[in-house]
Amino acid sequence: MRLTKHEHAALVLAESGHSLVIDPGSFTSPLEELTNLDGIVITHEHADHWTPEHLTRLQKAHPGVPIYGPEGVRDAAAGFDVTVVHPGDTLDLGPFHLEFFGGKHEVIHSSIPVVDNVGVLVNDAVYYPGDSFAVPKHKKVELLAAPVGAPWLKVGDAIDYVLAVKPERVFATHDMTLSVAGKQMGDARLTWAVEQNGGSFVDLKPGDSVEV
Repeated sequence: MRLTKHEHAALVLAESGHSLVIDPGSFTSPLEELTNLDGIVITHEHADHWTPEHLTRLQKAHPGVPIYGPEGVRDAAAGFDVTVVHPGDTLDLGPFHLEFFGGKHEVIHSSIPVVDNVGVLVNDAVYYPGDSFAVPKHKKVELLAAPVGAPWLKVGDAIDYVLAVKPERVFATHDMTLSVAGKQMGDARLTWAVEQNGGSFVDLKPGDSVEV
């Protein structure tokens, strides 16, 4: 399976000529040249993780492609047919086996409502938590997409999260709000954290891919 990182929080997974899209949001360039798109997963309703423009474009290019997300996504994406998924659910889409974790977005501030959020584990290998620090308990994660920059995040939390998950490899995501210096600092902290359990950091820029 091949993972390609796109801007901010968007990921594309490819396997056996099929593809899966996760979180195409407002900071993400149009996702094109996808083959046999089996599904779109949206972890939560915030605009940096999905936009109507992305969903319309993807459904026009791939008629009938299903969309999955928690209740908040279904309610926010009025006009789109969103199949609701919950923590503990599993799903098979072509060559992709999905398992969902978590349930809630991390707290940004007491004045801001906490929304639904699901993390997704793909093919028992790649885990992306959305905007949460939900640990996929009892699972060995081969590649972790670790959020590194957000209003709800401090770098110490990101470090602790990688230490808790203990992935074999980690790369930084949710990073478009960071400066160049901030991104470098976050990468260095994730590198330290993953190495504490014998893992390694993968430096992915938008458009870069890695085999899993």
